Amino acid sequence: MTRRPRTGPAWPPARSPAWSDVTPKSAFLSRRALIAGAVTAGFAGPAAARLSFRPSDYSVDLEPNSFEEITSYNNFYEFGTDKADPAANAGQLTTDPWSVRIDGLVERPGTYDLGDILSRVTLEERIYRFRCVETWSMVVPWIGFELRSLLDRVGVQPGARYVAFETLLRPEEMPGQRYPLLDWPYREGLRLDEAMHPLTILATGLYGEEMPKQNGAPIRLVVPWKYGFKSIKSIVRISLTDSQPPTTWNMQNPREYGFYSNVNPEVDHPRWSQASERRIGAGLFAGRQPTLMFNGYAEEVADLYRGQDLTKDY
Repeated sequence: MTRRPRTGPAWPPARSPAWSDVTPKSAFLSRRALIAGAVTAGFAGPAAARLSFRPSDYSVDLEPNSFEEITSYNNFYEFGTDKADPAANAGQLTTDPWSVRIDGLVERPGTYDLGDILSRVTLEERIYRFRCVETWSMVVPWIGFELRSLLDRVGVQPGARYVAFETLLRPEEMPGQRYPLLDWPYREGLRLDEAMHPLTILATGLYGEEMPKQNGAPIRLVVPWKYGFKSIKSIVRISLTDSQPPTTWNMQNPREYGFYSNVNPEVDHPRWSQASERRIGAGLFAGRQPTLMFNGYAEEVADLYRGQDLTKDY
């Protein structure tokens, strides 16, 4: 499926990206060699269109989890609370057409078609660690672009301090929203400097293909140094604000889920330790591995929190 620009607010003049096809790493060949259009077990719908992208220096030198592991073990309560529910139930989600409303403290607010957004970005492969607050982890080869490139294009006003995000609200296609599991729609937020950090991306694919529906299609946030629930899925709204926005899990239980939710092995969840994690796919006898501060991204992001008490700003 190729997305085409539709009528909407015009972007300011910008250079069109120079797309380049990248030879996949040998570890990915077995998955990427699948014929486009083939049905893959655990995938919500037919195989997605191939994406053009370039490699990134921000990728970690780790072997990613398999496509099947990444797409069959998910938290996406809009489709159910079991880890297998998103893969089972997300196939009915309509992701084209798709638009994102950008509003608040921006110079060029509007509702932008996703095709228009993607027409002026260069996609990169970002192989990131992914750490869930539930103490399991993966390594995921995301395809996406830096959030700051989008924010720069719409123009962030001087008074903006935070970025708020909302997920699609469509209970007829997202069965979990028919029940009061959470205060729908799902909402998340970042401080502006976190949003503008080069590690923070909007992802539209993984393993070189369009984003599977159970993983947050067609566009989701990825913030690799934070617990996974901060990386909101199926985004339909981005708002720039001058005050800290409400976020779903923090509203649900502020004692257990702070606004920042940085990966921190020294700050436990009230009900379990965060000192170690279980790598999905590592095998029954692999054991747990120590959790890294900021999920291994301390060198890049620790300065964002200089002077903060991370036992209070958790």
